[in-house]
Amino acid sequence: MEDPVDPLAPIRQPIEALGGRLLNAYFTEDSFDVLAISEYPDVVSSDDIFIAFYAGGAVATIHSSPLLSAAQAHDAKRRSGARSYRTIPRSQSASA
Repeated sequence: MEDPVDPLAPIRQPIEALGGRLLNAYFTEDSFDVLAISEYPDVVSSDDIFIAFYAGGAVATIHSSPLLSAAQAHDAKRRSGARSYRTIPRSQSASA
């Protein structure tokens, strides 16, 4: 059975309108229906992303988090002059 309607069109359209690219999408059983992994040109801000999605009307709630590869995180650490990473166990991070 072939369905001609693209279920990801409400997600793909605002991403591509901002010059971005939808890399992957997953339907979830979480509080969000879809997890979309996309990439954008550096000039696109998270505010631009929020406005583009809300303006389309098909998305009620959005959460955006930038993802860094290990190489990007290492480069950011090098640029900041940090000597090492400090890991705080999750059990302590809420009380800190």
